[in-house]
Amino acid sequence: MMEVKVENIVASIAFAEKLDLDMIAKSIEGTEYEPEQFPGLVYRLSDPKTATLLFRSGKANCTGAKNIEDVRKTVDIIAEKLRRLGVDVYDNLEIVIQNMVAVGDLGGELNLVEASMALGLENIEYEPEQFPGMVYKLKEPKIAMLIFNSGKIVCVGARNTEDISKAVEKLSDELNSLGLIH
Repeated sequence: MMEVKVENIVASIAFAEKLDLDMIAKSIEGTEYEPEQFPGLVYRLSDPKTATLLFRSGKANCTGAKNIEDVRKTVDIIAEKLRRLGVDVYDNLEIVIQNMVAVGDLGGELNLVEASMALGLENIEYEPEQFPGMVYKLKEPKIAMLIFNSGKIVCVGARNTEDISKAVEKLSDELNSLGLIH
């Protein structure tokens, strides 16, 4: 089984009914808030290394985590800081994974023109003049794979690591059975 490494997780969370971003920006060090540029407040943590966008609606998006534990740790840190500011933070915060990005290596090079023909043009986007990789959209699990001549791949759109593993195994098996990895 090929090793695949999660590089980024994007998750959404609802912290509260509403957030006073001006007050949060003044009270929590390390926040960036420029409402004329962007409606959300950016809060970067160094451990775990994540960035969270907080919105007036009470909702937030966390990005940059490489595992679910780091997402949970980020959410816990922010929830605690908000509670200390007197924000009525929801109990049992639900984290919803929106997207996972993972990278891997098929272990050999491939000819993307041959691969695009063999994998079926209805699932492929390949325009080498526009982008050096081929986009392969799997229906099950619903994940897009960027595949490069070097055999390197990037998986996007997954919501859990099991789907990433299934998609990569499916792709690897398909390319190997067609003799396309050199």
